[in-house]
Order: sequence, then C-alpha cells, then structure tokens
Amino acid sequence: MRVFVTGATGFVGSAIVRELIDAGHQVLGLARSDAGAKSLTAAGAQVQGGDLDDLESLRTGAAQSDGVIHTAFSHDWSKFAESCEMDKRAIEALGSVLQGSDRPLLVTGGLAVLAQGRPATEDDPPYPVSASYPRASEATADALGARGVNASAVRLPQVHDQVKQGLITYLVALAREKGVSAYIGEGLNRWGAVHVLDAAHLYRLALEKHEVGARYHAVAEEGVPLRDIAEVIGRGLKVPVVAMSPEGAAAHFGFLAQFVGMDLRGSSVQTQERLGWRPTGPGLIADLEQMRYF
Repeated sequence: MRVFVTGATGFVGSAIVRELIDAGHQVLGLARSDAGAKSLTAAGAQVQGGDLDDLESLRTGAAQSDGVIHTAFSHDWSKFAESCEMDKRAIEALGSVLQGSDRPLLVTGGLAVLAQGRPATEDDPPYPVSASYPRASEATADALGARGVNASAVRLPQVHDQVKQGLITYLVALAREKGVSAYIGEGLNRWGAVHVLDAAHLYRLALEKHEVGARYHAVAEEGVPLRDIAEVIGRGLKVPVVAMSPEGAAAHFGFLAQFVGMDLRGSSVQTQERLGWRPTGPGLIADLEQMRYF
C-alpha cells in the first residue's frame, strides 16, 4: 500500500513510517519544514509539504494514497480547544477524499475519561464532545463512517521510550522546574502505557485489516500507579517525592492537574485477539529508569 501519514515526523508518526517501510509499504509523509522533509527522505519516505491548517495539502496527500494514518495533533495545551477544532477539520478533509472507497482512514484517540474505576475497553464509545472535552477525533471518524468512509481509530495510552513518555514528559519537566516529583493523594490511580515501537506495529496491523468502525487499544500495560511514576522521576532527578492534596493540585500541576488524578487504565484484550498484536517492548518504568535526566 501507499500510505499517507500525518504527523510523520513526530514521536509516534516517525516510528509508524519506519514500521510501514520495513513491512514493504510505500509512505507519503506530511512535513511542514525542510528539516522534517529531509528526515522523511532519509527514512525512505516521500514528502507531502504542508501542515494541519493546509487542508488542500491534506486532501492532495490522501488522494495520492491507498490509505491514511492520522497522528498529527497540535499539543499546545494553552489552546486545546483550538487544537481539537483543527484536528476535526483535518480529519474531515482527509475523509472527504476517501468517501465512497474502501481506502482506510485510521485516526488517533486516547483513553482519557472513557472509564473510571475500571479499564477502558474497545467497546466503550467515544466520550461526548463538549466545551469541557473538545477532542473530537473519534466522533468525527464515526460521522465519516456513516457517510461511507472506511474509518477506524487507535486509542493511545502513554507512549514511551527512553526520551519521551506522553504526559509523563511534562511531569518530568515540572519536577525539574519545581524541585519535587509529585502525585495526588495516595497515587494509586494508574495510567496505561505502551512502547512507541509496539504502538507503531499496531497502527500497521490496524491499517492492513482496515475494519470499518473498529476501535483498537494500543495498551501494553493496563495501568502503572502514578506513585511509582513519581518515585522513579524523583530518583532520576534526585528530588523529593511528595503527595499533593487534591486542593493543592491545580496550583502545582497546572494543566496537568486534570489528568494526574485520573485513572487512565485500558484493556487491549480485544485488540490483541483481533489483530494478533503482541507488545514486546520495555515497560514504562524500565524506560523511565534509563532516561538521561540531566
């Protein structure tokens, strides 16, 4: 297949590009800079210039491809609602080209707020879009599916290697800035996790299966306690590990406060059965222990 990948120079997207090429697929990657274009060319991919705001470039890339993997997202937390709206428009533009064909569109979602008190499963529907939760990637894919687009979704937990770890990357930066590594309450809430290479492998398997309306969970570890995460960050940075009260969380964590107290567990039992996906990469704590903190 010739696959158009948005976010192709990003953390997850660049791993997907390598996974696809190693499996014999051709890749057309979206790049917004000369440096990004050079990295894609070096990886063996072709380049489509543009970014998420350039809807015509997105449509052009999709039109030239047998399938699309959409991983790009603007992680500007000060403009989260605007980033979500940009993501929605991008998905709609990609879908407009694929409508009426069997060519798959694979979008990216997350585990946040899908379930509390239990692991989220693939059967859980997307959380309703609202002013308080504006992320609409899955809801947009579902709407496209109703209009004849072969759309499906991959839900990501904390994606990690020894350099980046999703939201935990921000926790490391915060601990470095404030001189303490913190969690809320007893820190028993847990976050799901997956190594970036395992996530990339799942995207390829999901694309090749291209099952309409499917939801896949790229979860290798169902949940790692936040206290364990805070403790390994504290050891790495050589700073104290402290428990924060829920009342003091907002002042300390900023935008992260809405996530740090959440249980973001996820199950991938169905995904593993349907795709034959078997994660083999290092665990989250192992990667955090091997980070270069200074």
